Amino acid sequence: MLGARFLMYIASILTYPETPVLEHALVEALRNAWGGGDVNWLMPDVAAEFALDRIPENLDTVWADLQAMKLDILVHPEAGRRKRLLLADMDSTMIEQECIDELADVAGVGAEVAQITARAMNGEIAFEGALRERVSLLKGLDSSLIDTVLADRITYMPGGRTLLATMKAHGGYAALVSGGFTAFTAPVAAHLGFDEHRSNQFVITDNILTGEVHPPIFGKEAKVEALDELTIRLGLTDDAVLAVGDGANDLGMLTRAGMGVALHAKPSVQAQAKFRVNQGDLTALLFLQGYSAEEFVI
Repeated sequence: MLGARFLMYIASILTYPETPVLEHALVEALRNAWGGGDVNWLMPDVAAEFALDRIPENLDTVWADLQAMKLDILVHPEAGRRKRLLLADMDSTMIEQECIDELADVAGVGAEVAQITARAMNGEIAFEGALRERVSLLKGLDSSLIDTVLADRITYMPGGRTLLATMKAHGGYAALVSGGFTAFTAPVAAHLGFDEHRSNQFVITDNILTGEVHPPIFGKEAKVEALDELTIRLGLTDDAVLAVGDGANDLGMLTRAGMGVALHAKPSVQAQAKFRVNQGDLTALLFLQGYSAEEFVI
């Protein structure tokens, strides 16, 4: 037991709220094996945590074992857990789809565009070139189909509105920073309660997509620039930032942020990110900050 020793880390064990499978016996066994502090349940059968004075040497092995049980485990610093700035990717993060893939599917080039998207998000090809190539395949598409995609094909990642509402109720600021397009980020940001959004813009003439993107491209570097600009404006340090995303173009902000979480991310992104969540929804980001389910703002 930790007793009066100085506490440096928190071990968080999480799973999907929709399928609660976190057993008390497992949490106690891990706590005992690692010499942790008292267990704190943030949500019964879903999220628990205990304090540690070091990062366990067998953490990677335990992580792999728990993944097979549909559980995540993260060990992270105890100090400054509650973040003041949320920087969030949109596609496959705040929503469950890739907007450009859905739009391309409507246009009849879905398979080709989806393949390029997958390679770009895994870091296999440069983001800017991949974006221009995908948008060129949409040339001639009626812009009204964007609204059709929003209405019929886009679903929100569970927990998103709760994440934003809870952080903002505690003084947080939220920015949606996407390599996608303002035609999608604007309604998504408004629906979820983001304070602002930044992304790319289609070139549209007479309600028809020209197959071009307004420069400059909002990519990996632009997300880091957004982090720099917002922390300066809000008087914060990088440690006060929670960043979340799934693609290679998110890695810059994920590695800079005090808490950078790869959420259901591509393999290459998981390998480089500070933290990874595969078995939870967006409320996992609240549990990592020490919020209990009773504190959630719904």
